[in-house]
Amino acid sequence: MISNMVTSQLPLWSDKDATEGWSVRESQRARRLTVRVFHTGRVEVVVPFRTSGRAVERFLERHRSWIERKREEARRRAGPPTPFPPPRIELPACAETWHIHLAGGPRRAGIAMPAPGVLSLAGGGGSGQSVRQALRRWLTKRASLVLAPLLAECARELGFRYDRMLIRRQRTRWGSCSTRGTISLNCCLLFQRPAVVRYLMIHELAHTQHMNHSRRFWHCVARYCPDYRSLDRELLDGWRRVPDWVFGDDAS
Repeated sequence: MISNMVTSQLPLWSDKDATEGWSVRESQRARRLTVRVFHTGRVEVVVPFRTSGRAVERFLERHRSWIERKREEARRRAGPPTPFPPPRIELPACAETWHIHLAGGPRRAGIAMPAPGVLSLAGGGGSGQSVRQALRRWLTKRASLVLAPLLAECARELGFRYDRMLIRRQRTRWGSCSTRGTISLNCCLLFQRPAVVRYLMIHELAHTQHMNHSRRFWHCVARYCPDYRSLDRELLDGWRRVPDWVFGDDAS
């Protein structure tokens, strides 16, 4: 469920942690201190609003061994570095392959589609961040075009109703549903299998009837997606299938 949330990045008290990709984020929605180790090895600590620095330090010290163990596991599982810009983009959710043509140029990076399955990437002036932003804008638009009709069809088929759909680019959430019936989907779903995408849509549509993860909610999900457990595990691991450029050098 979506709720109003204000977040801010806070400085770390250890310079070593900061240089190794650790960050602390303050959230008005958080009720307790939590930590997440991403598949890239990046560490994010989420703290409730106005938590004291000393409390965060104690939390980090208590969980440092677990954090380092998870970071080491992430390093072992990480694949080799991928080139950027990528020569092509694979979108399993809609069985699409897009080949990238680098047109160059000094202006602001932009993307054109001169032919089916071809992305012409012009401009950027040698700025990797400008090119990443252009690719992210394209990914968000593509996700809207692909996922909107899939969600509408899934809702019609199964008898659910929702108000509208939004596309987001989030590091930690695949989707959400507000009390007003707004379903938000992560553009990174395009990098997942169709069966996984359909499960996530059923999951969020079920929230239009059960705004929780109660037994009734899971019974509703299981009614339309009997193998939801295995698909949920696959989705949890789905961040590994998201290319580095989607979030690289981006603190959002």
